[in-house]
Amino acid sequence: MSRQKIGIVGSGLIGRAWAMLFAAAGYWVQMYDILDTQLTTALQELEKELHRLEEKGSLRGKIRAAEQLALIDVTTKLDELVKDALHIQECVPEVLQLKQTLYSQLDELLDGITVVASSTSTFMPSLYSEGLSRKEQMLVAHPLNPPYFIPLVEIVPAPWTSKEAVEQTKSLMLNIGQRPVTLNREIEGFATNRIQYAILNEVWRLVASGILTVADVDRVLSQGLGLRYALLGSLETAHLNAPGGVADYFHRFGGEISAVSATYGATPNTREDAVTLAEIAKQCEELVPIEGLGERRAVRDEFLIQLAKLKKQFE
Repeated sequence: MSRQKIGIVGSGLIGRAWAMLFAAAGYWVQMYDILDTQLTTALQELEKELHRLEEKGSLRGKIRAAEQLALIDVTTKLDELVKDALHIQECVPEVLQLKQTLYSQLDELLDGITVVASSTSTFMPSLYSEGLSRKEQMLVAHPLNPPYFIPLVEIVPAPWTSKEAVEQTKSLMLNIGQRPVTLNREIEGFATNRIQYAILNEVWRLVASGILTVADVDRVLSQGLGLRYALLGSLETAHLNAPGGVADYFHRFGGEISAVSATYGATPNTREDAVTLAEIAKQCEELVPIEGLGERRAVRDEFLIQLAKLKKQFE
């Protein structure tokens, strides 16, 4: 149990997920939002979710749901949130001006030990921390959704983020049971989205060219590559797939990789190719109707719980 304080800015889905992760590890958590009604709703949702997880035997940590909930407090005062906080996890909407305004406010309130980490999947930390007096204490700690079941966290420093802030954040993430990766420098899209977008671009091309349907192109991942990648990364997979390891793999297949990659063509404009988007949306909605998305997400989360248990055994 730790009585160190964690502040969370934003009481939406991601903010609540972080609150549960920190409380599970015994931290005292204080959530900030601008309206009392939002915080009241957040506490109600947290209570329901923690007890649901406890009933299913999927609650993280070593303390009961009621004890975890008792560790979570709320405030509408930003100065109260910042006071004595070891770490602040920012979870506001992906609007750059909103983040810039928030970080300017935080900059005036921070002391020398508090690290502020953004949950953003969109903005490099330099975009909202440049020019601030406490900018060396600001970085990105980007979770994957849903954070409670997917442990990866991308730690992304700005050019001026201190090594101490990076190491403190990494240590904290490990302490709450997450699996951090640390980028040596910021880059657009970080690591996860750069890899994810490369996949999305190619599946878009395969559907747009009529080579595969939505169901079949997704099956390539869900029934093929994804089964391997759920256990091992792409480079270790390659390492295991050649008699002499990864060097042997690229000697054997490097020419084919280059030749196939040269056929990919231009990056598709997924916002403006209305014809392909309409066809992909049509096929996706045949697989999972819009009104069934909530149920499908719930099923996904249940199986992620079981997959997480299997991965612990594997590791």
